[in-house]
Amino acid sequence: MKYPLGVQDFSKIIKRGALYVDKTAMILELIEQNEVVFLSRPRRFGKSVLISTLAALFGGQKALFDGLAISQSDYDFAEHPVVEFNFSRVDVTQADDLKQYIINTTNA
Repeated sequence: MKYPLGVQDFSKIIKRGALYVDKTAMILELIEQNEVVFLSRPRRFGKSVLISTLAALFGGQKALFDGLAISQSDYDFAEHPVVEFNFSRVDVTQADDLKQYIINTTNA
């Protein structure tokens, strides 16, 4: 099994058959037991993979989760709107730059 070195996208990891540590049982618990969650982790601790996993889950991409813990649950894989902000992709030097990035992302 390949290590997903440098790959930060859940669907790419799964489609390539790379090693994925299944955290979907904890993700299911997180979304079922909480209304609002603030996720904070230091750099290089899997935030991007977690966020892309949530995006795939809320995007209704059930096939990506075959064989993972969440596929054994009663989760319905309903499709929900997903807006993902990636602040590493924007050069923000002023508040207006950030505001414009958010406007452009939500209108895409």
